[in-house]
Amino acid sequence: MPHPLLGPLPSPEPRSRSRSRSRSRSRTVTVGLDGSGESLAAVAWAADEARRRGLALRLLHVWGLEPDVHAPLIGPGARRHLNEVLPRTTAGEVRRTHPDLEVLVRQRCGEPAAVLCEAAEESELLVLGSRGLGGFAGFVVGSVALAVVARTRHPVVLVRGPEPTPGGGVVLGLDLSHPSDEVLEFAFSQADRLGLPLRVVHSPRPSGGYGPDAAEAAAAMPPGAADAATAQTLAQVISQWRHTFPRVRVTAEIRPGHPARHLLDASRAADLVVIGRRNRDSRLGPHTGSVTRTVLHRSRTPVAVVPHD
Repeated sequence: MPHPLLGPLPSPEPRSRSRSRSRSRSRTVTVGLDGSGESLAAVAWAADEARRRGLALRLLHVWGLEPDVHAPLIGPGARRHLNEVLPRTTAGEVRRTHPDLEVLVRQRCGEPAAVLCEAAEESELLVLGSRGLGGFAGFVVGSVALAVVARTRHPVVLVRGPEPTPGGGVVLGLDLSHPSDEVLEFAFSQADRLGLPLRVVHSPRPSGGYGPDAAEAAAAMPPGAADAATAQTLAQVISQWRHTFPRVRVTAEIRPGHPARHLLDASRAADLVVIGRRNRDSRLGPHTGSVTRTVLHRSRTPVAVVPHD
């Protein structure tokens, strides 16, 4: 059961956010284009977002280093359409639906995940279809998009498909053990730009982890059993951002149990889900956490992944 925050929240002095605002970014929203339905849905989402931000939209088409290897699978006509016709016609359609938007077209040859990570470094936001680029080049479904999310240190939005927008607001999955300024600012600013409410969901980590026994114990918790100190901490974190974004209507919930399950439940009525990803080095290379992977695989709502230290 949700644990609502009760009573008015204090309004402390605003926190310094010079680190997140001092990044030197190109004035573009970049979207990956590969001709799939998911990438075209990502283009539509990115065009709306670029217009909201007052930025240029960059359509980025990437083809692999060895295009001839897969030519027998898709045929030379399909490859020509993919490499030449698709970017031009997609740009024309965006200019038709968004006449005041500056639309740039870029084409790159290289390993798709590496090229997209480089594009993320050069953009204020990177948007991808949730199945990623390179579907025609034999990539496993979602592998490119997941690789980009794991490797880049800049926000990425993954769009599943052109389903109607529910209009229910922005959902933020907040980890109170690492309440990142980057993640909070992204969620609040998106809600502010969209003119929608922000729903903050925090799932306390049970002492026994996330195994079956811990899940059963969490489900058996009576309403209001969440630690009062956790509720107070959550209220304090949110109040610091309410001061900066006074127009955003915020609700907050403490939901014991696995966070991915609660975020997926909340996403069904949401326009956007925002989750953080800690920048971690591993001997096995960059990777995403289990919550991020689960939400990306199962959410039908666009998901923004915001890396943080």
